[in-house]
Amino acid sequence: MTANAWTLSYEGYAPQDEPLREALCTVGNGYLATRGAAAEAVPGGVHYPGTYAAGIYNRLSSRIAGQDVANESLVNLPHWPAVTFRIDGGPWFDAGTAQLLDYRQCLDLREAVLTRWLRFRDERGRTTAVTWRRFASMAFAHACAAEVTVVPEDWSGSLEFRSLLDGRVRNCLVARYRDLPAQHLEAVRAEHLSDDSVLLEVRTNQSGIEVAIAARTVSCGGREPAAGHGRLLGGTGWIGHDLAVDVTQGEPVRLEKVVTVFTARDRAIGEPAADAARWLGRLDGFDALHRDHVRAWRRLWPRFRVTVTGDDDAQRVVRLHLLHLLQTLSPHTADLDVGVPARGLHGEAYRGHVFWDELFVFPVLNLRLPDLTRALLRYRHRRLPEARQAAREAGLKGAMFPWQSGSDGREESQRLHLNPLSGRWNPDPTWRQHHIGSAVAYNIWQYYQATGDREFLTHHGAEMLLEIARFWASAATWDPGRARYVIRGVMGPDEFHTGYTADDSGGIDNNAYTNVMAVWVILRALDALAALPEQARADLTDTLELHSVELERWRHVTRAMYVPFHDDGVFSQFEGYEHLEELDWDAYRQRYGDIRRLDRILEAEGESVNRYKASKQADALMLFYLLSADELGQLLRHMGYPLKPDAIPRTIDYYLARTSHGSTLSAVVHAWVLARAHRERAMEFYRRALRSDLTDIQGGTTPEGIHLAAMAGSVDLLQRCFSGLETRADRLVLNPFWPQELGVLELTVRYRQHLLTLHISGHRVQVTAGSGVHRAIKVSCRDETAELRPGTTLRFPLASGHDELSGHGPRR
Repeated sequence: MTANAWTLSYEGYAPQDEPLREALCTVGNGYLATRGAAAEAVPGGVHYPGTYAAGIYNRLSSRIAGQDVANESLVNLPHWPAVTFRIDGGPWFDAGTAQLLDYRQCLDLREAVLTRWLRFRDERGRTTAVTWRRFASMAFAHACAAEVTVVPEDWSGSLEFRSLLDGRVRNCLVARYRDLPAQHLEAVRAEHLSDDSVLLEVRTNQSGIEVAIAARTVSCGGREPAAGHGRLLGGTGWIGHDLAVDVTQGEPVRLEKVVTVFTARDRAIGEPAADAARWLGRLDGFDALHRDHVRAWRRLWPRFRVTVTGDDDAQRVVRLHLLHLLQTLSPHTADLDVGVPARGLHGEAYRGHVFWDELFVFPVLNLRLPDLTRALLRYRHRRLPEARQAAREAGLKGAMFPWQSGSDGREESQRLHLNPLSGRWNPDPTWRQHHIGSAVAYNIWQYYQATGDREFLTHHGAEMLLEIARFWASAATWDPGRARYVIRGVMGPDEFHTGYTADDSGGIDNNAYTNVMAVWVILRALDALAALPEQARADLTDTLELHSVELERWRHVTRAMYVPFHDDGVFSQFEGYEHLEELDWDAYRQRYGDIRRLDRILEAEGESVNRYKASKQADALMLFYLLSADELGQLLRHMGYPLKPDAIPRTIDYYLARTSHGSTLSAVVHAWVLARAHRERAMEFYRRALRSDLTDIQGGTTPEGIHLAAMAGSVDLLQRCFSGLETRADRLVLNPFWPQELGVLELTVRYRQHLLTLHISGHRVQVTAGSGVHRAIKVSCRDETAELRPGTTLRFPLASGHDELSGHGPRR
């Protein structure tokens, strides 16, 4: 792999690396995304063409291990980039079998354009150069375009292109799912629109969502139409053209393919097929679409400027991560009723479901595209009735949001999970991760703090906060022996421990993260209620039948929640954790090497991770990720627990020695919590977070879909962790602990309608506000607070005696 500051490039064709390259070279626009599979590739072997549109799910049922199981999946849609060619009636080109002389693939991070160059020699000794380009338009969400340019270097003759829309696709990317039903599409029609245009319409076979794709394929010799002839071809579920042209040695011939995609979930359309056909006729060619696409990205990138001057490799990867974030969640996404898919729109892992990953994604969006965060939070609000129903069925009050979500908000977590090491299907109780509700609440409050959006809080946010708080208050039961409230039968973020014995999947009791965050949620819900206008507060409490007696019980819960600690003051991950056995970590590393998925290793041995002090990822440490030491200390004191000065570092050290890091999120969280006291270890985990997907450190997971939360989290480490940036108490707070080796950080963020530019180094913080008529905002840096007005700059020195201006007020 090679790259410059704005490219991800691969030299040479390496079949074993194609699955990873295809995921990392995905092009998308927030409405849909297409994996970077070669245009001539067909599913099977090393390649997996895949196109996924946000929110297009389908549910299929099957019989597994004697149980009826239904799984909802993000659907692999018809393959639109399919283009290949052949020379003088010979074999169709295939990079896997051709004699390649040169090969390079490049993803332009600035323009979101995938380019592939190659030269090959055929069986008759003829040399040909070929260039492919493709993109999903950021200017018009429903448009995609591809181009192939062929140069016959030492021959003249006939060149025949084949361009298809291929709906004969299945969901077969993830090996663990291949025994499950995979046929999600049924053909509706394939239609010849004109001499150069075709239409393919399919429908999901359970959810009944119609998807229409129209394509126009034309060939050009240089800038002029090439002399040639074409013929229509097709069958059930596929359609396209063969187009033959005469070529001359040294003269390039270009084929361009413009595609429109519409679905029945789109707004402001009549019928998907009619709109796909109509808009195809309105669109210009590849060059014009490319120009508009690049301009759209040129407007978007400045909002996401995150520059580090001291580490070129980190800078490049940060841009790659931001690109994939924006290709999954863009301004186009705001018009859709969708959530944040954990693996982007890049593959089929986790079946395209929505987890808690927005917890790591929204901090990047809040300060740049807050309207997008707002829209994604509305996804949760629209599913509030389903969350209420789930709570009722569990015998609880309020709203119990699902650990995995898809189309309609019901719980989509699988009930059986295949261990690929043992081949056994085991119960999967991850639906017990009710802390997802706390994540939703945290996201609502953080959005409100960053934007001051009282209208959202009034009409949507407060209702969700109150219903999540009501859920936690009802889940908390009084323990007379402790004279405290307890929460039983849950799973924490760790995900390893499902119970207290080998076969126990009934959850654990009093997970520290779950209990503390439940109290935090209740307190924030009360804050939100107090922040509402009087009439809105009265209307909401009346609608929810929320009376003073219930609110008083909530307050009691916040003062008397039980939190488990070890005898030495270390946070206990859950009640009874200290009684578990210690694992011989060195022995397992020597035996297996990679022990990230220790749970699978132990199950294959006939053992259970439930027996051991071993975590997949950060659990109790998540408290230090989400809450500052001051906020956590204040929260614990409210609950009657003094926070000892050394409790946090000792808790970090304790669990760091007992974590397998089986999730890419683990590196993000550990880098964060180590940043203040263990800078070298923090940087080690930071670099691991940057490498997670780029090098597929988990050994095969990234080809199934990128890890969106880890990508966003790596950006947030720069944006908020090392910079110490917080949005709380109606002010922008900065408390940098900036690593000198990263040089200078430059950020562009939007806070309370102010466009701010931040420069942070080991010596100074500088905050500059753009011009405007907005109200002044308060900015705090360590022990100093000053007002920042539009068009002015604040400078805060970070080193005593350093020759910088003080931050006692804005310098105009």
